[in-house]
Amino acid sequence: MKKLLIVENISHEEPGLLGNLLQEQGIDFELCDLSSGDLIPDTRSYSGIVVLGGPQSANDTSPQIIHELQRVRETLDAGIPYLGICLGLQVMVKAAGGKVVPCPMKETGFHEPDGAPYTVRLTPEGLLDPLFRGLPENLRVFQLHGETVVPTHDMTLLGTGKGCRYQVMRVGSNAWGLQCHFEMTREMFETWTLTDPDLISMNRDELLAEFDRIHAGYTDSGRTILLNFLAACGLVRR
Repeated sequence: MKKLLIVENISHEEPGLLGNLLQEQGIDFELCDLSSGDLIPDTRSYSGIVVLGGPQSANDTSPQIIHELQRVRETLDAGIPYLGICLGLQVMVKAAGGKVVPCPMKETGFHEPDGAPYTVRLTPEGLLDPLFRGLPENLRVFQLHGETVVPTHDMTLLGTGKGCRYQVMRVGSNAWGLQCHFEMTREMFETWTLTDPDLISMNRDELLAEFDRIHAGYTDSGRTILLNFLAACGLVRR
């Protein structure tokens, strides 16, 4: 089946740039919103699966997270291309035997506590990985998470950060997780600043102005990563 499965953990953390690309490319996809009571279908029927972010923890014992971990574990075991964003990374790592733990300090917004921009630096393995083909070593990113991962020895570190080291991980050859967000559109971000408690506590005008300042590079990086993933799924040619 030439179709992508997209899993939402909460309705407002939607596909964003990915949805735009799928429409542009005419790629068929199915959306599964766990916060609305949807269940993840058998992922072996899809060309790839994307799991988006959410306020939940991969350590939760709720039926939603237990179900999600099981389906992601099945996906990894079957070798289906997988991309996890934020919570989607944490679910992937836990499903593959790693751990999810509190961050030394929450990462929220566009800047470190000292004012430096949040960046992800690709490792030597990351620079050679097909997910980052066409991208530079250092990438400006947006962060919104209070937990981080502890990978197992057989996972591959593709990108690092200053505060939370494990920013981009790969499990096997075609399952990737990004702790940061590359999928946001301006419209999505506007909604997040009115919805997320951590963002509500910040200056909304400053957040939106910073998004506008980095918009071109941020969007180019996001589209490149997402197109590279769609290529790994066999849904586009690169």
